[in-house]
Amino acid sequence: MKNIIEVAIIEDDLSIGTGLMTYLNSSEGFKCTGFYPSCIQAIEKIASDLPDIILMDISMPEINGIECTKTLKCLFADLTIIILTVFDDDKKVFDSLKAGASGYILKQTPLENILNHIKEAYEGGAPLTPSIARKVLNYFNESNKRIINYDLSRREKEILNELVTGSTYNKISETLFISIDTVRTHIKNIYSKLHVNSKAEAVAKALKNKII
Repeated sequence: MKNIIEVAIIEDDLSIGTGLMTYLNSSEGFKCTGFYPSCIQAIEKIASDLPDIILMDISMPEINGIECTKTLKCLFADLTIIILTVFDDDKKVFDSLKAGASGYILKQTPLENILNHIKEAYEGGAPLTPSIARKVLNYFNESNKRIINYDLSRREKEILNELVTGSTYNKISETLFISIDTVRTHIKNIYSKLHVNSKAEAVAKALKNKII
């Protein structure tokens, strides 16, 4: 892992955005590379200094954060986006994950915990505020789910199982004795076969359809 995790903020509330930026820049191992008060500005300018992680608000002018997430993931498939919002309703949670968000945390989360969530996402995890994690599990752990054959290979199922248990890319590499690049290749293939755009969505679909 490199020494500095570069984070961009997409947030229309000036006080929240500047507060996050100041906290990131004063925290060891973090740097805020950009603060964008609108999704349009972010889409236009973020390519010039692509961050490791984006913190994305949902309630934004002109283009909301969910649509912005979808657009940015189309432009930069490997970009890691964490939704940071006040909304905890099911529709926004699942629409965000479907759009390609790698995590979903609430703004009431203490700043120190937000840093930990950023680290988790940077290492390949899917950070979720506990109440959001419960929503995901409750939704996808219903009984009598239809089993669908997604034609995953044995190795892909092993890696998907590791993702479900919360393993990072590094942990999967160590457990299965394969390189990080090989892990990334398998995960891209898993995403393609499951028709998903993020780790969180892949885990949710695996649980919903009892793939593993």
